[in-house]
Amino acid sequence: MSGSPVLSQTGPANILTGRLSGMVNHHVPAYLRTNQKPSFETNCIEDWEEKLEKIIDETLAADMSLISGIPPWVQMYFDRIQARTGKAIKEVFPNFALFVYGGVNFEPYRKKLFDSIGQAVDSIETYPASEGFIAYQDSQVEPGLLLLANSGIFFEFIPAEDYFKENPPRYHIGEVELNKNYALVLSSNAGLWGYSIGDTVKFISNRPYRLVVTGRIKHFISAFGEHVIGEEVEKAMQKTLAQYPEVSISEFTVAPQVNPAEGLPHHEWLIAFERLPQNLPVFAQTLDQHLCRLNAYYDDLIRGKILRPLCITALRPDAFQQYMKSIGKLGGQNKVPRLANDRSLADAIREEWKQNTR
Repeated sequence: MSGSPVLSQTGPANILTGRLSGMVNHHVPAYLRTNQKPSFETNCIEDWEEKLEKIIDETLAADMSLISGIPPWVQMYFDRIQARTGKAIKEVFPNFALFVYGGVNFEPYRKKLFDSIGQAVDSIETYPASEGFIAYQDSQVEPGLLLLANSGIFFEFIPAEDYFKENPPRYHIGEVELNKNYALVLSSNAGLWGYSIGDTVKFISNRPYRLVVTGRIKHFISAFGEHVIGEEVEKAMQKTLAQYPEVSISEFTVAPQVNPAEGLPHHEWLIAFERLPQNLPVFAQTLDQHLCRLNAYYDDLIRGKILRPLCITALRPDAFQQYMKSIGKLGGQNKVPRLANDRSLADAIREEWKQNTR
């Protein structure tokens, strides 16, 4: 499930440009093309919802064994199939056994995706970027992604806490520490030189070098000095959902509320619930407690009554899909930022939600 493979000629040299996921379609080996869905013609459809319906038309009767894509858009595909057939995905595709994904942390989506399938399936995570293919999951036993250190990319790593300094240190692979957040910097034989791709990573092994993607260097909340990052909000949500298995979510994002109408400032969590908690305030309290354990600065602000505990705004299941559609970024490789240090995204989602509920 990728973006359109249509390429355009750009600039005086007529260089072919397009979406990364679409370009990959041009490099699928010929011996696999007869076993690949959707068709090239369907993949070229720009409108995501029209394209999704065509993909379902082409795949419903096919023997799908491997499905690949960004989790929220694959979930949308599964939802539409279930709406058409009334069946779990394993009944529609009995030989479906492997899910390949990348681009976002899978954990917030895992439970709902597997519930839709009707069983757990093996999964493989990849770490592609427009700047190069960085890492991939090479084991179903060992955690993390194997860094591709021999593919024409020279990697450097800036400690996340130093990134915005005037002259931050840049460490090579032999100097990195385990379990420390770094901003990823690339130099490559494709012409990049000291290029920051905006991602943060953390090494969990150095024999071999395996990493996890922890977020985006510009996606954080530090409106009050707490410096909460994507990895922390995702882990807090993952731990909370494990305690409330009856709850199901489709998407969420977090933003600071610096000037609330009443009470102390706080973090607002906008959550699209598939199944609501029986007691939303207790769910919010548990979520806040997990975030406090994951981020000592946030915990200090809560204890010192600089911030009050987080507040949840419950949205309908398709709220984020409707927002992405409204800005022309539904489907493909587009992703909802997990958190932001301002309210531009949160306010836009709230406004779109209000308009769609009138």
